[in-house]
Amino acid sequence: MDITFQTGEGRFNDRVCAIIIRENRLLAMHDERSPYFYLPGGRVRMHETAEEAVLREMKEELETNARIIRPLWLSQSFFIEEVSREKYHELCFYFLVSVNGLEQGETFTLYEGGHTHTFEWLPFEQLREAYLHPSFIKEEIFHLPQTLTLRVDEEYERSPSL
Repeated sequence: MDITFQTGEGRFNDRVCAIIIRENRLLAMHDERSPYFYLPGGRVRMHETAEEAVLREMKEELETNARIIRPLWLSQSFFIEEVSREKYHELCFYFLVSVNGLEQGETFTLYEGGHTHTFEWLPFEQLREAYLHPSFIKEEIFHLPQTLTLRVDEEYERSPSL
């Protein structure tokens, strides 16, 4: 069971993402539902660690084995998803990941569970103009942290209960 649930105030997600870099390019993806690029990854399952989840997601989405190099960020994000217009509160662990056997071209397509995933290697110098979420990656890709860093990314004004 994925760790996600809907409330009257929006959706909560526990998610993982992989930062995969090759020759100053970032691997990003989109599917038939989203007009924007996003990072490979997905929801964490109940009783699964974030590390297990990111490795499982790489196997499912990229059809290859991966190795975690190090954790980068734990992001607490508050955003409105552009397609569904749903309000999200999301915890996302970002990992720097190395993948084996990913010798695909600049753009390639893979299929998972009835969805078409189009992957593209986005050059770092073009990220600032790319239609990519989360947007903080466009700047932070140039100075990846050496240790796990906590982030708060707010797209909408929330009412903290302090």
